[in-house]
Parts: sequence; C-alpha cells; structure tokens
Amino acid sequence: MLDIQTRIAQLRRPNLLIKAARFGIDDNTRNTHLRRVLQSEPPVKPAAALVQLLEIEAVMNDDRIKKQATYSVARHVETLIAIMVEAQTLRATSHPT
Repeated sequence: MLDIQTRIAQLRRPNLLIKAARFGIDDNTRNTHLRRVLQSEPPVKPAAALVQLLEIEAVMNDDRIKKQATYSVARHVETLIAIMVEAQTLRATSHPT
C-alpha cells in the first residue's frame, strides 16, 4: 500500500477542480469543514483524516468520471480543499523547521 504522501502526489484531477480548491484553502476552518466533509467528528491527526478524505474523494472522482447524477462539484471541491489543508498540516508537523 502506498503511503499518504505518495497517494496525494499521484492524484490527478482536472485543473479547474484544483484551482477552485486552492481558492478555499485560506478560508478553511479545520474542525468545521472536516466535520462537514467526513460527516463525523474529525480525527485529531491529519494522517488519519487524510486516509478518510482520500477514500471519499476517490468515490467522488469515480462518480465524476461516470457522470453520475449524484455527483456534486461543490462537495468534490470542498473535499479537495480539506485534502490540501490536511496535507499541508501533515507536512508541517512531519518536517518541522
């Protein structure tokens, strides 16, 4: 199984989704947004949150590709924002400067 950083590095999504997600990074409040995306209490550690977020995002991406009626661009962007924020937090706590 790939480690979390490798899984994140290998994510390939349309530029429009990524650009939209980048705009939301600064407005992200971890507990509020993670609770909404995960639909449960967020894990304390970013690695645990990332595992859950990556699973959720993979399902969303499959729905996007299959053009499912249940697919929500807004929810996908919100999930990508959460992934980006948690990845930044993980990198900051893994490699203190």
